Amino acid sequence: MEAGVPGVPHRRRSGRTRVSGRDEAEAGGCGTGPGAAGLGAPLGERATLVQFSSAFCAPCRATRRVLGEVAAMVPGVAHVEIDAEARLDLVRALGIVKTPTVLVLDAHGREVRRAAGQPRRADVIAALGEAV
Repeated sequence: MEAGVPGVPHRRRSGRTRVSGRDEAEAGGCGTGPGAAGLGAPLGERATLVQFSSAFCAPCRATRRVLGEVAAMVPGVAHVEIDAEARLDLVRALGIVKTPTVLVLDAHGREVRRAAGQPRRADVIAALGEAV
């Protein structure tokens, strides 16, 4: 898939999906979690780490690295990064108030944990324990 096309998720080498824009068909799903339709990206088989970021956020870059490393070492876990500025609809629907914000979703797309700020690797791993 071509990088930089709004609304089209594209896969990076790290195995994470970055979602920058949205299609009208993606507007669904908040409630208990955003689900794959709301994210515009596929969920992990066991869990999904969803990161809301902004372009000039230094803690977001560190969070991207931590979540990417955890997703790479735990089978069935996906890391999806969402540009908060490009997805204001989803930010508002989910009550995201700062970046980075990380949601831990179970295999069905239900939110099981949420944290704002830069997470520690141990905390991410512990949160995944609740989701899988």
